[in-house]
Amino acid sequence: MIVALLLLISAPARADGREELDACQLIIARAAQATQAGTASSRQDEAELQRCRQIVRDWMLRDSRMSVDEQGRPLR
Repeated sequence: MIVALLLLISAPARADGREELDACQLIIARAAQATQAGTASSRQDEAELQRCRQIVRDWMLRDSRMSVDEQGRPLR
């Protein structure tokens, strides 16, 4: 699991914005599963989790202000 997490951490450096968002959503989901399973996380994992939560918040805010989708079609 740590190796997969490290791959996901390094992936955003090469990813565009949407891929980074998807990677962060995956990291958050895995962290939630680990919490439910009772596994402890390291400080570095917590820092990455906080960074990913901020990225997701930023995307949610950005998407809430958009009047068109990614293909340019009106949302409303």
